[in-house]
Amino acid sequence: MANRKTLGGVIHAYQKYDPMRLPSPTEPPPDVVSAAMEHALMFGERRELTEEELARAVRLDPSQIAGLGPSIDALRAMLEERKRKILERYETRKARKRARKALHSEAAGIDAPREHADRLRRAVQEEQLRDLERLWYAAGDDNSPLARALVGLIERMTDKYQVDELAAKYTFTGRETMTVPQALAIKEELEKIDELLKQLEEAAETAQIGVIDIEMLSEFAEPGDVDGLSALQQQVQDYLREAAERQGLEQSGGSFRLTPQAMRVFQGKLLERLFSDIEASRSGRHAGDLTGEGAVETEKTKPYEFGDSVANMDVVQTFTNALIREAGETGADAGDDCGLRNADRGIDEGDNPSASSRIPQSAIRISSDDIVIHKTRNNPNAATSVVMDMSGSMRYDGQYINVKRMALALEGLLRSEYPGDHLSFVEAYSFGKLVPPGKVVNLMPKPVTITNPVVHLKADMSRDDISESMVPPHFTNLQHALSIARRQLAAQDTPNRQIVLITDGLPTAHFEEETLFLLYPPDPRTEAATLREGLLCAREGITINLFLLPSWSQTEEDVRFAYRLAESTRGRVFFTAGRDLDRYVVWDYVSRKREILG
Repeated sequence: MANRKTLGGVIHAYQKYDPMRLPSPTEPPPDVVSAAMEHALMFGERRELTEEELARAVRLDPSQIAGLGPSIDALRAMLEERKRKILERYETRKARKRARKALHSEAAGIDAPREHADRLRRAVQEEQLRDLERLWYAAGDDNSPLARALVGLIERMTDKYQVDELAAKYTFTGRETMTVPQALAIKEELEKIDELLKQLEEAAETAQIGVIDIEMLSEFAEPGDVDGLSALQQQVQDYLREAAERQGLEQSGGSFRLTPQAMRVFQGKLLERLFSDIEASRSGRHAGDLTGEGAVETEKTKPYEFGDSVANMDVVQTFTNALIREAGETGADAGDDCGLRNADRGIDEGDNPSASSRIPQSAIRISSDDIVIHKTRNNPNAATSVVMDMSGSMRYDGQYINVKRMALALEGLLRSEYPGDHLSFVEAYSFGKLVPPGKVVNLMPKPVTITNPVVHLKADMSRDDISESMVPPHFTNLQHALSIARRQLAAQDTPNRQIVLITDGLPTAHFEEETLFLLYPPDPRTEAATLREGLLCAREGITINLFLLPSWSQTEEDVRFAYRLAESTRGRVFFTAGRDLDRYVVWDYVSRKREILG
């Protein structure tokens, strides 16, 4: 029963779990889906994201857990105090002497054969552990007296190494001596304290309670504090699990699975990041915090032409042009004539200032030359096909991750800003393959199965006994991928069609009718076949914009080929770092939509 003596304790217990410190349901939840998506971009379907990996990847606000469980600062202070007391109690000089004496005593008791005696003596004098290990191998028989004696000697030398490391790593100021086993135990304890201090510091900065080793901490902290910290760890894990479910991550066993909702959440965050640093020089309708001095942007106009709709007339500028024209036509003579007429009629404007205002003025007449028309922006539907190089070379520097992140950003942009546009994805490896948007995140670069410096292979794919699985997959067949993209775009009823081709170099595979050629180093036949496919795209009115990613094997010929392919369809070539690929492609798409004027 609560009374005056126990009331304070009850309040104190509740203060440790202040509900005001709990994450508010109205606040934005922690970004759980980005960690899962980045994991999927890197590994595809090969490895699922575990609950522990998710807890370590998600960043929480440390203030959200400041009032929950035991104080992390108090635990750090407790560990630092224990470490200080150990350093102020012991000294290491005598422990090092004892370790050295034990080593030489162990060596003196070994009766080594004559052919190994000099090597043993030199290894002990120079304290070289590697020489003792080589001598053990030279002994031949593991059960020989020399081999068994060397095992004990190696242990003594290892102890001496550990004691020397203890003396070098920590500054002891005490006077109490240590035995060698005691010094090794103290070294282990100090290293555990350092590891726990590092974990607690990281948990205090990132609220990642999961990084703390509770079992190790239980060796030093009070049982109540360990239990409270373990309960807090479970609370944070439950909170992250609930946030993951709200953002579209489904838990299956001990791992998480991405859902379409998670994909949309990640695309929204990706677009938010891309457009978060909009500069004043960039155009578009995306919101941004732009303040400061700058020129006022005026609407673009043009002179009236027969057939233009007067609904788009710039009324202010049109009347201004009419007034300027009439003033130029009347000139100073009109003003003089008006004054003479007033004088002849006996009207004194000085005596009656309002007299002139009662005289009827002529109406403003607008001619066709005065009319100015607002230019209108035309946002027609567009069709885009993204060809993504997934050959073996894309595994270097994680280029394939940047390509997939770009694809997700572009799909999110079209879904939110241009829902009427068509978008398709084509994977390019030894073949071309149409990829559903939901499967883009699982694409992976193909494993290299042939390492010969020169490869000349061909396969007749019309034969029933030859399948795609029998062909080495890591080559780059841009011709087949462009052919698939061209057929996809040809079915779209819009004049605005483009292929976004992302690759890191020259193609190494192509088709000639039903025969597949795999040629490395890149062969002129493959290049010619790819350029012919580019001409077919140009005949269909399809533009190819090529993004050339940096590669360790990239040469001048790669750049020349990129220009020839893009110029054949009046496209462009972009050189960009892989990490900025998503920003480049999205901005290019937006700018092209804005440049269509009518």
